[in-house]
Amino acid sequence: MEPLLEFLALWWWTAPTAVGVGTASYLGATTGRRRARRLALNAARAHEQAAIRAALSARADTRSAQAKVHAARAGAPGPALPDARRALVEAKQRQRSAALALRAARGEVRAERARLGATSSIEDLPLVRLVRQHDEIAARWLEYETDLELSIAVPQLSDPHWPDTAAFLDTMQQAQWLRPPDGAIRMDPVAFTAYRAAVSDMAAAFERAENAALRASARAGQLPRRAAPPQSPPKPPAT
Repeated sequence: MEPLLEFLALWWWTAPTAVGVGTASYLGATTGRRRARRLALNAARAHEQAAIRAALSARADTRSAQAKVHAARAGAPGPALPDARRALVEAKQRQRSAALALRAARGEVRAERARLGATSSIEDLPLVRLVRQHDEIAARWLEYETDLELSIAVPQLSDPHWPDTAAFLDTMQQAQWLRPPDGAIRMDPVAFTAYRAAVSDMAAAFERAENAALRASARAGQLPRRAAPPQSPPKPPAT
């Protein structure tokens, strides 16, 4: 018997199983990639749903506060009219804030839906992009730790007792706790949202710490030539 025929005679019964396993593996991989691509969109939708609930709750609080104002005007038992009016003003402010947060959340959903169409490779996946951003921030800080010239000229970024550096290190630790395992391309949307917020906090804290340290070095006349010029702190809004 020909070798190929012998192989088929011996192993024909395993072919359907092998095909089934291969199909399941392909479908599993495809589903996993699809979920990985939609991770940021799913997180944005979860954020939108939370914002909707907050907006509905704020609107209910406003209606309740309005009812208490009407009751106070009618002399019904309850808070005095000035207190009821003050509570109504505060409730309306919370409702406006909730409405703005909902608008921002819906904008985030639209942005992530548009970005989804541009996700064509693993490097473009939301979690991979976020981990890369995390690594880039850590690398910027490590440069001040490992570069001799920078560590001497800008010692504040290596000093955990420097307030802005201490705040940055706290955010970096939080982001590290929430970071997924190496090589992960997807995670639970709620966990992704928390990790993304932690990385965002870490980025903002590093910018504050770096600018404060560079300003201190500039005042001391020891700012290295290749360091970025310090940015002035933002001016408080006019009142």
